[in-house]
Amino acid sequence: MLPADGACLLVFEDNPGDVHLIEEGVAAAPTDVTVQVIANGTDAIEWLAADRRPVDFDLDLVLLDLNLPGRSGLEVLDALRDRASSHTPVVVLSSSENPEDIAAAYKAGANAYVMKPTDPDTFIETVVATMRFWIPEVTPSTHD
Repeated sequence: MLPADGACLLVFEDNPGDVHLIEEGVAAAPTDVTVQVIANGTDAIEWLAADRRPVDFDLDLVLLDLNLPGRSGLEVLDALRDRASSHTPVVVLSSSENPEDIAAAYKAGANAYVMKPTDPDTFIETVVATMRFWIPEVTPSTHD
């Protein structure tokens, strides 16, 4: 069961090092964030098609790598946008600087495209900043 103030993050990423850095960023968040990681594009599309989300897993944000094994991140994005949760913000988190990849991601319905930093600390800070921007529960309250 998720805490009342918790958020849910779905991560499509195959690189264990990047997953670790994403989890470090999540751990730095000022609220509880439940993370679901799917490391293969084919598994991701099957997971979405079967609607394998736990009942209490209402998505707040998706982080999506374009270069997944099996099916591409763009195919996963298409499948995600066909689902009932198509309103969920999707941030492509990719190492690709190719303008065609960036344009294709936006055309497929990505809300943002963020380059993966090569420095681990900057990567973690990028994850935290991305969550703060897209998930209201992650933004620290300025009201007491």
